Amino acid sequence: MTVGFWNAENLFDLVDDPNKNDEEFSIGGRKNVTSDIYDLKIKHSTEVLSDLNVDLLGLCEVENLTVLKDLNRSYSSRNYEIIHYDSPDERGIDNALLYDRSRFAVLNSRAIPNTLDNNDKTRDILYVMGEFQSDTLHLFVNHWPSNYGGMEKAIPKRAATARLLKNEIEKIQQKDRFAEILLMGDFNEDPDDKNIKSLDVIGLKSMMSPLMGKPKVGTYVYRGVDYFYDQFITNSGLRDNNNLSVVKNSIYILDLPKYRQQEGNYKHYPFRFWAGNRLLGGYSDHLAIKVSIKSANFKN
Repeated sequence: MTVGFWNAENLFDLVDDPNKNDEEFSIGGRKNVTSDIYDLKIKHSTEVLSDLNVDLLGLCEVENLTVLKDLNRSYSSRNYEIIHYDSPDERGIDNALLYDRSRFAVLNSRAIPNTLDNNDKTRDILYVMGEFQSDTLHLFVNHWPSNYGGMEKAIPKRAATARLLKNEIEKIQQKDRFAEILLMGDFNEDPDDKNIKSLDVIGLKSMMSPLMGKPKVGTYVYRGVDYFYDQFITNSGLRDNNNLSVVKNSIYILDLPKYRQQEGNYKHYPFRFWAGNRLLGGYSDHLAIKVSIKSANFKN
């Protein structure tokens, strides 16, 4: 079974929701968005889904169920089911999971509210429990608070998010110490940053760690430096060879030439759709990632 994750970079519809700070992406907003621009965003997002071609796909920075349905209709190669909950994030961006029900049977799902200090609103963590080859897999789709507004303010927010996640995972492990758990998301931290490392205490490790330090490799670029903000993180249950396990060396970054700028001052940066209010017409400021999971119980 293949699992992917992608930060879709502001996949908004064209409607101004009075309860969200989404007006810049709405008709009449400062980005001067049109239906043709929205159609291009859907078209390019569909290219990513096609190139990734996974059974399960975690997404972040999607506004609502409407854009997910538009994306799903556009990607005709698969008929994904959609799991999505509206979160209280002030911009209205959410996490979601698309899944092929012929490959994965969902047993349960819910949004885990992430309430920060001073009632600061951010996106929920999406939890999904399902079965692959009769084995249970626990999935968490994440989009941790970004450094927007300053790193000093953001690090404690991510620390609170990491604690919330650890509490949820410990509840699962108390019921089943052999539970198999996969975290995916845009964590806005590298695998060796403090809040990601804090997950070590419950046996969680980033699969991106072996890729760090390689030249021109990463999923995000800031001020010319490559980062691995987009990660898969596994517990020991997925790192052994019992029941479900990650296929060795299957971690993959969708790093085709079209997904990076090839010239100019921002050469090598992911080819994003927007640069401020300027339409670049690319894909996203993040590259998508993919991994494979196998079952020891599978019989040909």
